[in-house]
Amino acid sequence: MGISVPSFFKERKFPFIFTLSLLLVCVTVLLFTNTNTPDPLFFYSDVHTSSSAQPVVIASPLPAHASNPITAPPIQNGPVWDETSIPVSVNFNWRLCTGSVAIDYIPCLDNFQAIKALKSRRHMEHRERHCPQPSPRCLEPLPKGYKVPVPWPESRDMIWYDNVPHPKLVEYKKDQNWVKKSDDYLIFPGGGTQFKEGVNHYTDFIEKTLPVIEWGRHVRVVLDVGCGVASFGGYLLDRNVITMSFAPKDEHEAQIQFALERGIPATLSVIGTQRLTFPDNAYDLIHCARCRVHWDADGGKPLLELNRILRPGGFFIWSATPVYRDDDRDKRVWKSMEALTRSMCWDVVAKTVDSTGIGLVIYRKPISFVRYFKRKENKPPICGPKDRKNSSWYVPLSSCVTLPPRSSWPLPWPNRLTSKPPSLATNPEAEEMFYKDTIHWSALVSDAYVNNAAINWSSVRNVMDMNAGYGGFAAALTDQLLWVMNVIPVHVPDTLSVIFDRGLIGIYHDWCESLNTYPRTYDLLHSSFLFENLSQRCDMIDVVVEMDRILRPGGYLVVQDTMEMINKMRPILHSLHWSTAVHKDQFLFGKKGFWRPGRGSSKS
Repeated sequence: MGISVPSFFKERKFPFIFTLSLLLVCVTVLLFTNTNTPDPLFFYSDVHTSSSAQPVVIASPLPAHASNPITAPPIQNGPVWDETSIPVSVNFNWRLCTGSVAIDYIPCLDNFQAIKALKSRRHMEHRERHCPQPSPRCLEPLPKGYKVPVPWPESRDMIWYDNVPHPKLVEYKKDQNWVKKSDDYLIFPGGGTQFKEGVNHYTDFIEKTLPVIEWGRHVRVVLDVGCGVASFGGYLLDRNVITMSFAPKDEHEAQIQFALERGIPATLSVIGTQRLTFPDNAYDLIHCARCRVHWDADGGKPLLELNRILRPGGFFIWSATPVYRDDDRDKRVWKSMEALTRSMCWDVVAKTVDSTGIGLVIYRKPISFVRYFKRKENKPPICGPKDRKNSSWYVPLSSCVTLPPRSSWPLPWPNRLTSKPPSLATNPEAEEMFYKDTIHWSALVSDAYVNNAAINWSSVRNVMDMNAGYGGFAAALTDQLLWVMNVIPVHVPDTLSVIFDRGLIGIYHDWCESLNTYPRTYDLLHSSFLFENLSQRCDMIDVVVEMDRILRPGGYLVVQDTMEMINKMRPILHSLHWSTAVHKDQFLFGKKGFWRPGRGSSKS
């Protein structure tokens, strides 16, 4: 039966109608608000989003050398990684690697079948790369008792013994203060064969001997040959010097693994029969302290290789017994070294002995190529056009002198980071592209990466950019307590010289093969539009297995790519029990756990 208006008020139903009307207004406002709100920051299939996460607007996908910067408001709070089980839509039958080196397996350096078949080991061929075919797809087991690594800067001086349980070097170098074992830790006192009073005393001595070196301003990028546990490079970080430390995987067990666990840049390499994977004229200074390299061997090819990668006007510091001892053997070596360096037009700019009795000599490479044409004889010969090609991937060592280019020394650090690199092409388009690339990465790293709570940056120390371009990603992170290994894939345009000009470090590599590093040595891997072309050359599964090998448990992956490539990669990561997140149809975030086949998903 109908109700009249007077009877409605008489029955006191007005409060009900008022409440109902208020609710309808609220619902209308909410609907209107949702219609105009941007999409949430991330879409997760296996990750929860914080209720306080702020939206961000990111431009459409850009290539590594993009000309338009990405702008976005800072992310105050971000997603929280989900620890629950991850559904896997693709079946992968993963297994653990087996054998005596399973925990520290490096496929291209531990190919014992190929090494056994070598006809000679005279020139260190057995320490060079011999990659198995097909690439192995086993997963390295974790060392028993493996823990989250000690954070930087404490890690420079101490690391968990269980993470790198190798006592051989401790015993072998016990009288030289390289490394010691103390309870659950390996301790690094900062000593070495030539650093009797510590690395800081040694580096101070070098700068006092030749003040023009000016650590961290004039000399920024250093190569340490036969680095031991990389204490030389580790302590130079305090002086704004970035050092690429390298040594072979040899009887000095796990020295490079120690270096990377400490958070110091390092790579496995050897001066054998092939070029080092660096560009021409790259390093400001090269250092060798008793590095056991016979520089005059094979017609001087090892020292000629250093000449190739040393910047014109750059320095070579040699601290070894032939410099300061007078026995017959040392005299013969010194005489041979004198003749070789003279033929290469290197100048001795200092030769001295410090208070500990350790001596060194400092050579300087000529700035101008004119001097090479004034030699009495063309020996070693000047490299021809074929040898001058700036390629260093499976290229035999040369027995010729690489002429210095017509370029100047970079500006003092830190100005060289953002100024025009001397090796950049001279056309205006190249310079414009470089500066726009710098702006692009500065904005993207700041807004989408560093301020993103999906990544705990306080736990990130060792970073690798798998497709570095001009090094913009690394340049944007220079204020962080981390370092970046910039990789230039062999199938993309060569920009590695630009990266070194900027005061950064890097290597060439083919991602269809395994990297020269131990397992569990990087905290974050980054790539930008790498995988589309790469997937045409090799299987995506093999690349993901390699990323899983070199990334530490708890480490992160950041991939900018097409959704087609992200959708191919994501199920493989899930099968490895990684957590993932996709952002704006162009960014894939991944986080590696502690899972290994047959060992459940326990964490340490």
